[in-house]
Amino acid sequence: MSVPDYMQCAEDHQTALVVVQPMGIVPEDQFFRIYKRIASVSQVSIRDSQRVLFIRYRHHYPPENNEWGDFQTHRKVVGLISVTSCTTTKEWPQTSDRFQGQKEVFGSTLYDSRLLVFGLQGEVAEQQRTDVAFYPSYDDCPDVEKRVEDFVESIFIVLESKRLDRATDKSGDKIQLLCAPFEKKDFVGLDTDSRHYKKRCQGRMRKHVGDLCLQAGMLQDALVHYHMAVELLRSVNDFLWLGAALEGLCSASVIFHYPGGTAWKSGARKPGVSSAADAGKRHRPGAQEVLIDPGALTTNGISADTSTEIGRAKNCLSQEDIIEKYKEAISYYGKYKSAGVIELEACIKAVRVLAIQKRAREASECLQNVVYINLGQLSEEEKIQRYSVLSELYELIGFHRKSAFFKRVAAMQCVAPTIPEPGWKACYKLLLETLPGYSLSLDPKDFSKGTHRGWAAVQLRLLHELVYASRRMGNPGLSVRHLSFLLKKEVTQSLENYTSKCPGGMEVISLPDGLKLPPVSFTKLPIVRSVSLLNLPVSLRPHKVKGLLGQGMSSASPFIYSPITMHSRGDERSKKIDFQWVQGDVCEVQLMVYNPMPFELRVENMGLLTSGVDFESLPAALSLPAESGLYPVTLVGVPRTAGNITINGYHTSVFGVSSDCLLEGLVGVKSSGCMVEVVPSLPRLQLCTSLPRSAHLSSEDLSTSVSLRLFNGEMQQLTITLENIGTETLNTLELTSKNLSTKEKLFGEFLTWDLQDALSHLPLKSGQSVSIPVNISAKLDFSGQENLLHDLNDDGISVTGLPVSSPLRQVLKPRAENKPVGSDASKNEFNHVKMLEAVLTFKYSGGAGQVEGYSRELSLGVRVDVEPSVFFTRVSTLPATSTRQCHLLLDVFNSTEHELTLSAKNNQDLVLHASECQRYTHTHTQTPPSLEGRAKKEDRKNEKGKEVKSKKRKKLIEKASVEGVLNQLILEHLQLAPLQWDVVVNGKPCDCDVIADCRVGDAVPLEVKLTNRSKSAVGPFSLTVVPFQDYQNGVQNYDLQDAVSFIGSNTFYISTVKPTENSVCVGALLFLYTGDFYLNIKFQDDSTARDLPPAWFCLPSVHVKAQDAVCAQAV
Repeated sequence: MSVPDYMQCAEDHQTALVVVQPMGIVPEDQFFRIYKRIASVSQVSIRDSQRVLFIRYRHHYPPENNEWGDFQTHRKVVGLISVTSCTTTKEWPQTSDRFQGQKEVFGSTLYDSRLLVFGLQGEVAEQQRTDVAFYPSYDDCPDVEKRVEDFVESIFIVLESKRLDRATDKSGDKIQLLCAPFEKKDFVGLDTDSRHYKKRCQGRMRKHVGDLCLQAGMLQDALVHYHMAVELLRSVNDFLWLGAALEGLCSASVIFHYPGGTAWKSGARKPGVSSAADAGKRHRPGAQEVLIDPGALTTNGISADTSTEIGRAKNCLSQEDIIEKYKEAISYYGKYKSAGVIELEACIKAVRVLAIQKRAREASECLQNVVYINLGQLSEEEKIQRYSVLSELYELIGFHRKSAFFKRVAAMQCVAPTIPEPGWKACYKLLLETLPGYSLSLDPKDFSKGTHRGWAAVQLRLLHELVYASRRMGNPGLSVRHLSFLLKKEVTQSLENYTSKCPGGMEVISLPDGLKLPPVSFTKLPIVRSVSLLNLPVSLRPHKVKGLLGQGMSSASPFIYSPITMHSRGDERSKKIDFQWVQGDVCEVQLMVYNPMPFELRVENMGLLTSGVDFESLPAALSLPAESGLYPVTLVGVPRTAGNITINGYHTSVFGVSSDCLLEGLVGVKSSGCMVEVVPSLPRLQLCTSLPRSAHLSSEDLSTSVSLRLFNGEMQQLTITLENIGTETLNTLELTSKNLSTKEKLFGEFLTWDLQDALSHLPLKSGQSVSIPVNISAKLDFSGQENLLHDLNDDGISVTGLPVSSPLRQVLKPRAENKPVGSDASKNEFNHVKMLEAVLTFKYSGGAGQVEGYSRELSLGVRVDVEPSVFFTRVSTLPATSTRQCHLLLDVFNSTEHELTLSAKNNQDLVLHASECQRYTHTHTQTPPSLEGRAKKEDRKNEKGKEVKSKKRKKLIEKASVEGVLNQLILEHLQLAPLQWDVVVNGKPCDCDVIADCRVGDAVPLEVKLTNRSKSAVGPFSLTVVPFQDYQNGVQNYDLQDAVSFIGSNTFYISTVKPTENSVCVGALLFLYTGDFYLNIKFQDDSTARDLPPAWFCLPSVHVKAQDAVCAQAV
């Protein structure tokens, strides 16, 4: 429920709600005339019964409030009366359809409805219908009240039947659970068979029956039901409905104790509205029993024997207990944010009861709670109504000044800036009503009676608001009358009138008798509290060239620092500022001022008083609000010569009187110094870039900043344009850079430029510009996330290099315990953005300032957010078919959201979709070793040149590097061993994929050649040739004495081989049988071989195919 009813009172709980609305085009005055006649039927005595039904009428009621009808039945719309105009018979069907549409708005809760039609005559009007009444005109409708009484009786019949149905329902344990609108979603899926749930249903239904009994005029029955509901709901901690049951109990008790009602509004309910039977049974405070009809209390889920309830139930609460129960109910409502309106209305009802009981202090505490209840976004009308009701309630309890405060708040709300048409008349009317609360009277006679009462400042503020409201209301007579209370205001107006004829200046006036009248300065209009000289902006501040001594240093003393000199000139140095101004630039002085007058103060021609150098003061005009508090005012000027300038004071023109105010004569003025050095003029540059500006870097004072986003390896050019907007010629220009990002590992230079072209344009005159291209290159190391990666060795691929862990195993082969890479959580782990920051500083000088050794600096902040493009998540090597080659395996992952193409020399392009990982194979020809440092550098460089092209960003070309994942073992596999072995069988060089052919019985020459490419001599070595046969089933046969014979020895001896030289060993074999034979060349185990790495002795395996003479000739 979002719309509170601020006029609610306890008696409304026994009323039935009827909505009266116009339908179609109905004159407003005619509708409210009929509405007043309908509303006069506020209570109807039911025929054949001693009970009375009370009706509460509303001409506007939000449908969302109607949803709380089950929670409290007096909020439910049970009746609808529509008022419409219909002049012709043709309009009647449309009118009838509109009526049906209006009923559908409240159709779920309506007991009955009526349509009052005015202006229709003829056959349709002569029809007798119970739900429609026809009248010739708005003036000719004598029986409106009678029809409304019949309508109310029909509502009572339905209400009574519902009460009896609820009270005598025999459905057993299956009781409907009544819910507040915001509770419905909370009870989905609950166990409806639990005892706790059944008690909740019983308690809520008992409270609902109590509401129906109260509306039906059965006060005593309602009390019993409320008592039972409180006990049931308290046992299950159903606090929201427990608060409603307690509030219902309080309302019934208030109706009993105060028959005249608690509301002060006109037309309040008459005393003695209760039935005679109830009056006979009613007891005043002290009664302990309840007289009820046991048959009427048979409820569902509770025994029909109510003797126990009658014995335990109390009669209506005492006056003290009413307030305690109200407080308890309000505390329960406060537990629910959605019940804010219910809580607010309960507070208002409690305040009305406390006002009757003369308990003002407790009522004030309750109202304070109303102020802090948050109802969300309220309309301006609701805010005005809320503050107005608070004011009336404070007035009701005797808090007159608090009442005036809230009434003034309501008045200001009437003219809030958010209101399209401010209500100045309503504002003025409410302000007038606040005067008694602030002990203020508009009658001048009241001011001469005794001492002053009230707060003078508040009264003065209120009078100003009355003046303003009356002027905006369009009534200048009221403005003049209120202004007569403001004597000072009238004096200032008179002064302005006189100075318009004769301006007041700072000249001394001499009278004829020789008396001289000194000038009067308005040093208090406004009051100045502090004077501060402001430094120039960062880009305009002059910087002294290092190494040059200052002009002010004394050459008479041999000491760098002399305390005697300091003390002798202490007064002068205490006023000197530690920064400089520049000749020809606008300089600023800030004054903190405030207006002590209760009206707006206009200050004209305000400027600075200076000495020391020629200074052009630029006058300013300002308007200070009444009692403004400290207000910053900046006065500006331009020094025309160099030297030391002293700020002596300021001059003003107030009310037409000119004043020179010297700082020496001002009391309480704080100043950090009034003397500053003005250096000779310097050129002034304006910086523009080809990229849009961005927020400044937090840790640096910059002239401007730019930011951009690049993929790792991408390069972009930034064009910087420098324009000389000053009057001096630019002679020198320097450019330096400083990297602010120290945590990231950067490959190469972040910012590069060529300044020669720009320097060729110097000197740069005023109005000329020069452009400087700066290349931005983002090459970062994203390999620091390798510790988060999983191994790839489970893919069944033989790996000769050291495996590098990778997170992308999740893409190639998902594991049950890990999240897939496509998920957001997994992407955030490694696809993060790194940041690079740098500052470009332009140092320039020229003009007279350059001669004195001064320059200026212009700083540009550059921020680059670097996104990873591709990850080489795993690098390994596999042997190729040749000992001169190897296969380089790269697992490449596209971490971007675009499709990428990976290109390398002499290889096909590889297309990678977003968040996709693929294995890239590159056949690498091993390079001969050289110096260690050069080998590492060259081998790494050969594998770095991978171009990555984005399909979405067509012009983007990046360089992706594997340098972060290459390790020493992999580099060794990419290089030839320092010892190169060549084996020649039967005149044919043998490699891993070469088969040497020979004939059985012929001698087969065998030659082993060693080339030393290392830096030192190696050897001697001993090699042994061992033949064997491989049956391709895991079995190798080395027992071949009868199949292979060596001509000579099978062991070769190689002497020492110097660097860049070679040694050759020659032998021969004789194959006695046909077949496939392999030669395994092994080194003998000696100390020399053990000192060298095993990779240096990688000899190719030799495959020889022996055939008989006939087959060999055929081949």
